[in-house]
Amino acid sequence: MHNTIHRDEKYTAALLDHIRAEYGIDAVVIMPAARGYYGETWKLTAACGSYFVKLDYFPRHQHLFRNSLPVVQHLCDSGIDFIPVGVKTRGEKLFSCFNSAVLGVFEWLDGENLETDDTKAAEYKMVCKIYTHTKQGFDIPTIHFSDEMAARFFGLLERLKAKPPTKEVEMVKKLLETHDMELARRARRLSRFAALCQGDDSNFFITHGDAGGNFFVAKLMGKSYLVDWDEVMYAPPERDAWVMCCHSWARELFNKTLKANGILYKLCSKRLAFYIYHMYFLYLSEFLDDFLQFGITDSIEEYFGAGYFMEERIRFADGVGGEDE
Repeated sequence: MHNTIHRDEKYTAALLDHIRAEYGIDAVVIMPAARGYYGETWKLTAACGSYFVKLDYFPRHQHLFRNSLPVVQHLCDSGIDFIPVGVKTRGEKLFSCFNSAVLGVFEWLDGENLETDDTKAAEYKMVCKIYTHTKQGFDIPTIHFSDEMAARFFGLLERLKAKPPTKEVEMVKKLLETHDMELARRARRLSRFAALCQGDDSNFFITHGDAGGNFFVAKLMGKSYLVDWDEVMYAPPERDAWVMCCHSWARELFNKTLKANGILYKLCSKRLAFYIYHMYFLYLSEFLDDFLQFGITDSIEEYFGAGYFMEERIRFADGVGGEDE
């Protein structure tokens, strides 16, 4: 989680010294910036402008962050102008290391996430434009259709059951036990659609993974951007489309935008169902891991609350059979 640890003046002074030495940026002010999910984020203000600084302390995520940076550089070099540009070190590197963290510096984007149904047209144009600049050979993950996310969740669940009983542990255990039948059913559905999708790696592109949650509109000029490319992956368009695919208008719009960008592909219902169940267990695993590591219970409670955003997506996936619509 971003900026969950309080940093004192000694830490920020050392961070500023590091940035000055590695990047040649003589900062005037550094302030926490609550953006993103992983890592520690700061707004750096210098005489020459403002910058976004991100430090990733999570060992299981650092390589994703580090290896995403050449992809961002490639896209910017290809003329993509809706991604914040990365700042290189004095030694022309795309990242540096500080206090066991992977550190990246980017141009500051003064804007905010304004995702609505009306912004989907612009968002889909952006991700489809990215697809047209896909280049193989980057050291980033490629999706393997599997049920590994369900397996990860059930592994974490066993860790939870093995913990000494506390009020919080018992509360989370009881909450998950209440939903054990639906969890088992959704795990079976994930396995089914993973098997149906295996063996077909056609139409894989550079994908964002959470474009809607990172659709920013700049305060000046109103220009739109896609930020936070940490989870970049070779995958089919369904990885970017699944969030809104429960709505027919969104599926039609995405397909129309693919065609407008010269991509002769239509969203596949089997792949959409796979991604919904896959993401269902991915989010749940992240929340359970946050509890096991940091004692955070709010996310898990909200996940099973009435009206949580996954409900409508799950209903759509539950209605998908073995064939395309």
